Amino acid sequence: MGHTWLSVLGLFLLNTLLYGHAEGPNKAVVTLQPNSSEIYKGERITLRCEIKDGGDTEWEYEWRTTSLEKPSDQSEHRITSVSIYHRGDYRCRGRKKHTQLSSTDWSDPIKLTVSDKPQPVLTVSPSWLSAGASVTLTCSVKDPSAGWRFFWYKTVPVPSGNFYSLEPLPGSSNGTEQDSYIVHGQTHTVRYMCIARRGDPVYYTYTSDSKYVWSADIHSSVSLTVSPDRAQHFTSDSVSLSCEGNSAEWRVMRLSTEDRNPSDCSSWGTMTGSTCNMNTYWPSDAVYWCEFGSGEISNAVNITVQDMILLSPARPVTEGDPVSLSCKLRNQTFDSIVFFYHNKKLIQNDSRWELNISAVSKSDEGFYKCRHSGRESAQSWMSVQVSMPLPVRLIVGLVCGVVLVVVLVLFCYRASKDSVFIRPVQSESANTDGVDHATDHYSALLHGKQLN
Repeated sequence: MGHTWLSVLGLFLLNTLLYGHAEGPNKAVVTLQPNSSEIYKGERITLRCEIKDGGDTEWEYEWRTTSLEKPSDQSEHRITSVSIYHRGDYRCRGRKKHTQLSSTDWSDPIKLTVSDKPQPVLTVSPSWLSAGASVTLTCSVKDPSAGWRFFWYKTVPVPSGNFYSLEPLPGSSNGTEQDSYIVHGQTHTVRYMCIARRGDPVYYTYTSDSKYVWSADIHSSVSLTVSPDRAQHFTSDSVSLSCEGNSAEWRVMRLSTEDRNPSDCSSWGTMTGSTCNMNTYWPSDAVYWCEFGSGEISNAVNITVQDMILLSPARPVTEGDPVSLSCKLRNQTFDSIVFFYHNKKLIQNDSRWELNISAVSKSDEGFYKCRHSGRESAQSWMSVQVSMPLPVRLIVGLVCGVVLVVVLVLFCYRASKDSVFIRPVQSESANTDGVDHATDHYSALLHGKQLN
């Protein structure tokens, strides 16, 4: 029995010597930098073979891969510009120098996936703005936990040119770790973009497609007017757009649901003098606005062209004013229930083809649409401009009243003073009598007495 155990031990020691397990639990591990589930074309990466619990021993390295490019027998394999030829599994193992028969097992494989250069997706909320509200921008990238930093921009029309410049948003010049950014107090229409980067050296994504946050509010300096003044029109209607502002250089712009980038009037209409006449030969849904040579952007108007429309005001309505929205079919009348919706919520369903709001308020702002016999209009945004607040109106009214009283008192004082100089000369007795009668008359008015 003792000889048997000695034989087994001898075989174990021989196996250890031949296959490299004499030094204990040394293990090879492949690491990837940057540590990401996806690597992108053109990115710089480093594959490293690490020997766990290897101590101070000098090691030689060996690699196996299913990719088309083989790593050298070094502890690190650097790829300066990743391509599809680098896709595949990578394994490594270590072997002690000067001891050819002492090595680790092959590491577990690490899979290198190579994707096209990413383009982040920018989303904005809300897309139609109530003046002064906060706007949330979100920049989405694949594998968001892989050390990305996000950069945020707004585009600014370049004067006298049909292109734009990028302006970093406040506090984002060095990027943000968060993939969201909040814009506070926005009042005008703004076009946003984002980009992400990671790594050292820095690797940038493509720039996102631009997204607009539309404002229907009319500014004092620039504005877009639509004739006829409504947001929806029938096909073949005559519709014209005009820019009003302090600049002689302006262009009417449009962004449809099918377009990635805006275009000017020459692409979808005809310029006549200072007016752009829309082509309305086929159904369409697009947002229109004016850009001025000074770099300013006007109010935006969402205009829909189709066979069933909701007649709604194109320009903002003032709080407290009456508003009527009408559902229309070309050359047809309604013979059944008409449904009206506000922000996708049903608010009226009866035989009336009009939705009447006696005194519009800020809560009535939003998207409206109508439906009849299975057909549905496009939705239109109705913007409500807040009128002067009640406390402000009271203060203004009080100030105006005080000013009016002061003016009347001064006028009466001046008139009475002038009358002293122009009245005819009378006897002393007659003059005294007149003054007494005037004094009595004024005293009666002060005390509310009835005069004869």
